[in-house]
Amino acid sequence: NSFVPRTNTCGELRSAHVGQKVTLYGWVQYQRQGLFLVLRDFQGLTQVIIPQDEAHSHVKELLSSAPLESVVRVTGTVSPRPLGQENPKMPTGDIEVKAETAEILNSCKKLPFEIKDFIKKSEALRMQFRYLDLRSSRLQSALRLRSRLVMSMREYLCNLHGFVDVETPTLFKRTPGGAKEFLVPSREPGKFYSLPQSPQQFKQLLMVGGLDRYFQVARCYRDEGSRPDRQPEFTQIDIEMSFVDQAGIQRLIEGLLQHSWPEERGSIMTPFPSMTYEEALAEYGTDKPDTRFGMKIVDISDVLRGSNIHFVQHALSCPHGSIRAICIPQGVRYLTNKDLESLKESARSQFNQEMMEIIRRPDGSLKSLLIKFLGEKEKSGLIQALNIQEGDVVLLAAGEHKQVCCALGALRLLSANLLEAAGLALRDPTAFHFLWVVDFPLFLPKAENPTELESAHHPFTAPHPSDASLLYSDPTKVRSQHYDLVLNGNEVGGGSIRIHSAEQQRFVLEKVLKEDSEVLSHLIEALELGAPPHGGIALGLDRLIALIVDAPSIRDVIAFPKSFRGRDLMGNAPDYVTPEELEPYHIQVSWPLEEKEAKKN
Repeated sequence: NSFVPRTNTCGELRSAHVGQKVTLYGWVQYQRQGLFLVLRDFQGLTQVIIPQDEAHSHVKELLSSAPLESVVRVTGTVSPRPLGQENPKMPTGDIEVKAETAEILNSCKKLPFEIKDFIKKSEALRMQFRYLDLRSSRLQSALRLRSRLVMSMREYLCNLHGFVDVETPTLFKRTPGGAKEFLVPSREPGKFYSLPQSPQQFKQLLMVGGLDRYFQVARCYRDEGSRPDRQPEFTQIDIEMSFVDQAGIQRLIEGLLQHSWPEERGSIMTPFPSMTYEEALAEYGTDKPDTRFGMKIVDISDVLRGSNIHFVQHALSCPHGSIRAICIPQGVRYLTNKDLESLKESARSQFNQEMMEIIRRPDGSLKSLLIKFLGEKEKSGLIQALNIQEGDVVLLAAGEHKQVCCALGALRLLSANLLEAAGLALRDPTAFHFLWVVDFPLFLPKAENPTELESAHHPFTAPHPSDASLLYSDPTKVRSQHYDLVLNGNEVGGGSIRIHSAEQQRFVLEKVLKEDSEVLSHLIEALELGAPPHGGIALGLDRLIALIVDAPSIRDVIAFPKSFRGRDLMGNAPDYVTPEELEPYHIQVSWPLEEKEAKKN
């Protein structure tokens, strides 16, 4: 209450304040028949009794006629609620304030929606009137938790471990590879800035500059379509250190999260478990495994190697061919035939992968189209390898290793959603399972042209020391010093040890990635002028907060997010500008014919 004329907030009055004269400011949340109203501010609710005596008739008239969500000031005396009228669900439920004077500071007109968490509103409407949506307790709580967590991270990094908070430029130049960047026109004809997708180059240059330890709450930009976990502009906790190895970065982040973790979410245990990229793919079918539940992918190639099943033998005869399966617990009870068909159709449409199902009946026998091709040895081998219990359903796939694993990994998550929707408790919503995924490949084939390579992380990532020589002979086999932090099946951080040799960086750009190294000549030159070994990481702040508060989207933990299509529905951005405004930037807009007609009309 410092610096303002109120004596208390609407959430702090208790029985100990009875008899005190108080001044409250807030919004009218509820009013009943001119008898009382509920006043709300950022901290909570207080019941205010409207006076009924003649001496305070003006106060009664004022408060009784105030529309909901009007902003008012109330001065009065704290009194205990009458016996039996206490509200144990309200922190201030033992008291009420008897109003003596009041003032309407701003009357509210008819609202587009009620400011109540339980009232359903479309997301488009919420974003159009975001300043109203921000009054909800859910958003207030998320933004305040976010603020506390960031402040705690600053304390840990800057005060306890000597990091320097440095702001890096927003206007820069295009970075080769990676996500699409937003372009910003300049007054020089044909020249554009780019908004950085991360401060990657700057933080490496800060290490060359001898700052040793850098940190920033960084705004980043990517010109991509929005998804539930993506925004065109987002925030990351950006970190870089000199003379550090992978283990050092991991210990730092574990300590940082343990120090800043909200008390109300329980404690987190360190060190976090670690898993290689190959292990994650083989057991979970993804590089961001949700380890809160089992249903791991199991290799059953050896079990079925002696069978007479044609598609199994065909898969095993191909390079990188394997037979794998997942076991869905109590699938017979919780999954319908329609559910199983939808799972198989997902595998077909998304991965071009066929699935076979096997069911274990209550009498212990197996039911499947495959059974007639299996001997007793294979049947018992399957039951043992997959630990199939009565009532379980197995999904089996044969084919190229990575395709099979990715398909089963996707079905593992879809199955978990179906089981939980049907009432089986599988994943603890209050549990937080952190996991390091390490030893990623340094390069991957490009999706549009598999004969060319692209960086799995980014072009500044150093090769694994054991694979350094392979960089020049067989780059497809090189592992990287890239590490991801995963929380409950979501990537919340990613980083790497960087290339600090100019010669190696030039080779990666020019020979492996076939990129023009001139675009990065400033960085390569810096690496030739005494660059220390260095590495870092970035934590996705929006995604991390969304997981902590169990929000369905990162848009629910950002004050003013963009819509699913990347638009600001409140301010109607992006918007048109006039030809006169574009003239200094030497730009003319070429309109598609249908848009020309629309603008005319």
